[in-house]
Amino acid sequence: CMHPNLHRLSSLLVYAVMSVMVLVLVTLLVLGGPSLIWNVRTSLLEVFALAVAATASWYFFMRLIHRLDYPAGMLTSMAVFVSALALFIVISLGTRHLLQYPQYGETYGPDEGPALPLGNVLEFFRRIGDFETIGDIAADPREVPPPVLREPQEISLELETREVLSEVAPGISFNYWTFNGQVPGPMLRIREGDVVNFTLRNHESSLHQHNIDLHAVTGPGGGGEATIVAPGEEKSFRFRALNPGLYIYHCAVPNMAVHMSHGMYGLILVEPEGGLPEVDREFYIVQGELFTTGTIGRRGLQVFDGRQMLDSNPNYIFFNGRTGALAENLTAEVGDRVRLYVGNGGVALSSSFHVVGEIFDTVYPEANIGGAQFHNVQTTAVLPGGATIVEFTVDYPGTYVLVDHALARADKGAWGLLHVTGDADTEIFDH
Repeated sequence: CMHPNLHRLSSLLVYAVMSVMVLVLVTLLVLGGPSLIWNVRTSLLEVFALAVAATASWYFFMRLIHRLDYPAGMLTSMAVFVSALALFIVISLGTRHLLQYPQYGETYGPDEGPALPLGNVLEFFRRIGDFETIGDIAADPREVPPPVLREPQEISLELETREVLSEVAPGISFNYWTFNGQVPGPMLRIREGDVVNFTLRNHESSLHQHNIDLHAVTGPGGGGEATIVAPGEEKSFRFRALNPGLYIYHCAVPNMAVHMSHGMYGLILVEPEGGLPEVDREFYIVQGELFTTGTIGRRGLQVFDGRQMLDSNPNYIFFNGRTGALAENLTAEVGDRVRLYVGNGGVALSSSFHVVGEIFDTVYPEANIGGAQFHNVQTTAVLPGGATIVEFTVDYPGTYVLVDHALARADKGAWGLLHVTGDADTEIFDH
């Protein structure tokens, strides 16, 4: 009779699941200590709850069979169900990408797909305590280099790629890959005709190789082919800045969309002879996207999700690396002429950049310098991997909201505030 065996097996199932749960906790403690458990607490609770629910279901199911006179048919049904489920999972996931995270079907780009090698994911969790935690990942929009009014000369620039932990929103952290530990990377400002000796260094704590493609560079890969650096390495190349304009730079190691979606982008301004017209305030703003396995607002450490990226559905869209990054640090006075250097480091969405309550006096479309300019513009496009420059004079005090005017994105984090102080002119606005 199989009844006693089923009774015993149901008890063993409970003990086995409990043992596995304890083993998982011990493994996490060994790999990363209490900090790792804290970072993955939401996912851990979710998985444990699912395991307990599934175990309870199987336990009562097996006890039910134990009480029946003819359990053989039920056992056969169970075996068929489990086998069919396993076959479905294997066919759905395929076998080629089982050693990557997240698993996904075939992709058809020129590079490897957007998953991360499973070994790198495991190494990340094993070394999570070694990664630097940045208190604020957001680049300060006020940190704009001064105008370059000199003659062309030979100069040197350096950047360092670093993989760090920081919050994308309160209580929600992410493993950012960065230039100089901030998102976006530092704004670079040079002169048309400058000869630039550029050095890229990859911090030794990084798990991945990186490089840099500067859209201002004329040459193979915009410098990308010359700067592929493994952790702890550095490489240099030399270029002449031939074209004035505002350009994106970004990591271009395959899969480059993955690297950009971790925060690896910034802007470089090549000033023309004589520079740009003088203004009172300049600010540096770059829109970005984050694709995470957890839904928006889910607490704890969130891991990159390649499937979300392939679907062009970012969980978070923001200015300068995180939600709320531009809530307090954009200020001006009535009468100030303001210039915004705006880029788009996202890999999926175009931005419809707009300042609520203002009209752009001048727009440099697609950040061209020396070409046609637009005037009296309400909203301007900022394409992925592109930029724009907008100028306007603030005529009235108040708080002005910066948005991507695809306004659903504001709920994902794409907003900022410009605080203007000074005397109100009731001839312009009165209430």
